[in-house]
Amino acid sequence: MDVSGPFNCPICLERLREPVTLPCGHNFCLSCLEALWPHRGPGGAGGPGNTARCPLCQEPFPDGLQLRKNHTLCELLQLRQSGPGQTPATAPAPNQAPALEPSAPCAPEPWPEGEEPVRCDACPEGAALPAAKSCLSCLASFCTAHLRPHERSPALRGHRLVPPLRRLEESLCARHLRPLERYCRTERVCVCDVCADQEHHGHELLSLEQERALQEAESPQVLSAAEDRLDELGASIAQSRRTVALIKSAALTEREKVSQLFTEAIGTLQGFQSEVMGFIAEGEAAMLGRAQGELRQQEEQRARLSSARQNLNQGPEIDSISFLQELLALKLALEEGGGLGSGPPKELSFTKSSQAVKAVRDLLTLACANQWEFLQGMGRDTDNSPKLGSEADAESQDPDSTNGLECEESRDYFLKFAFIVDLDSDTADKFLQLFGTKGVKRVLCPISYPESPMRFTHCEQVLGEGILDRGTYYWEVEIIEGWVSVGVMAEDFSPREPYDRGRLGRNAHSCCLQWNGRNFSVWFYGLEASLPHSFCPTVGVCLEYADRALAFYAVKEGKVSLLHKLRASKPRRGGSPSSPLTPFQAGWTVTSPTYSPTGSSLPSFWRVWMPICRLGPSRSHASLY
Repeated sequence: MDVSGPFNCPICLERLREPVTLPCGHNFCLSCLEALWPHRGPGGAGGPGNTARCPLCQEPFPDGLQLRKNHTLCELLQLRQSGPGQTPATAPAPNQAPALEPSAPCAPEPWPEGEEPVRCDACPEGAALPAAKSCLSCLASFCTAHLRPHERSPALRGHRLVPPLRRLEESLCARHLRPLERYCRTERVCVCDVCADQEHHGHELLSLEQERALQEAESPQVLSAAEDRLDELGASIAQSRRTVALIKSAALTEREKVSQLFTEAIGTLQGFQSEVMGFIAEGEAAMLGRAQGELRQQEEQRARLSSARQNLNQGPEIDSISFLQELLALKLALEEGGGLGSGPPKELSFTKSSQAVKAVRDLLTLACANQWEFLQGMGRDTDNSPKLGSEADAESQDPDSTNGLECEESRDYFLKFAFIVDLDSDTADKFLQLFGTKGVKRVLCPISYPESPMRFTHCEQVLGEGILDRGTYYWEVEIIEGWVSVGVMAEDFSPREPYDRGRLGRNAHSCCLQWNGRNFSVWFYGLEASLPHSFCPTVGVCLEYADRALAFYAVKEGKVSLLHKLRASKPRRGGSPSSPLTPFQAGWTVTSPTYSPTGSSLPSFWRVWMPICRLGPSRSHASLY
């Protein structure tokens, strides 16, 4: 069938059904126009704005154009269909839809699983086919059949056709309503021709195709950077989650301890209150008994005197014998009374209770204020806190010391000493890649880090930020893959040392725990002591500065077990150590050197230390938290 004949609709490309003739002379199916124009602008317009246009020649028509069926053309079509000598075909019943020809647009074709395709805007509603192209001039999408007018009509060939777009309005300039056809590299934004000639005049402009070609050439690097960033964020998120869990666990433990201590303190105060109230009651009872006894005695004496006086005052009415007897009774009553009593006491013994309680209250208030200032100072300055005994006794009797923890212990015990380690990128070797401040991985290609006097140049090592110069510190390292060493290094160690002396544990300024892929071992001063413990991905490191001890623990399922503990001998006051330093001290014997360290080579735990991590062969990966 000739789809371009005069009796075919330019929209559906089929024989005209209920033909309508527009003022421009073009004929269309009434149903095609009714299905097309409701999708064209507000109020059923046929193009941008409120103006109806012919779908073929784009001639505008006035608003409110009434679509009327061309009866003459309808009769002509019926005669053409029935042919010479035949009666016109019977029209279908009103409630029966006309049968569609095989080539006519019908129900949408099935689409592969996924997003719904962009549909043709020219097809009848409910039977739209997937669009083949979108026209930025018509602001419509067309299927293959309805795209033919753009291919054959000279007036439509100049329209810009692009792959189907779901939201055509995003392809237009919001200011000029023109297609976005150019890219401004200066401001990195898509612009139309008017914007390119006005606001973006003099900027570096390229076509969209040229800019896409340039961006596609850079996309592998961007994707690689995105993958690295995703890895870094993944490690950072994992670290943040562990940090959140650590904070919550430590806060819960501390809250329980504080609640228990407050309960004990309240119990102590309540006990003291009971004792003081009992003391007052006992003093009151004792002194009140004496006072009430004197009162009764005086009242009885007064009653006898009053009776004897009254009897004596009868005078002449009594005989001489009675008079003498009553006078004698009065004299005896006067002699019985003695003094007038001891009077009120000068001091009540129990009145000192309020002074004692007030003193306790003042001491408690002062202690609370001092301890609150201590807490506000992050617990670093303990000079103003009260101490019992000498400083040495306090050190040796420290209840928070980890001495004696040779067996399995709860991890929560160590969390109160938690020290957050942040890796210092200014010290990382060029073959180490950092993921934020927590993760580190060894790479084969060197990384161009900026110059730094603190950067390791011969060993794949990186230091943690911060110094360890007082108290107790605990941090954990997760061994993800490969060969990893963790430990501490003295602050005065030079990162420029050669490989044989600069590695962690191969000198007198550092010591470490190392996992070499087969077993754990401890390194110090170039000596290695193998440990029988099996692999554990999470290792805890605890440095007790006051006790000059460094311990390594295996952490698993909320429990920690001691791997190895090192201790340095204490120096004499004002001098060097009196005895050689034995670096390896544990529950079993290892071969270790004995020497008298002097000068700068002294491997002293009483110096300032810093956490450090070293990675061995390629693909090694660790995370600190």
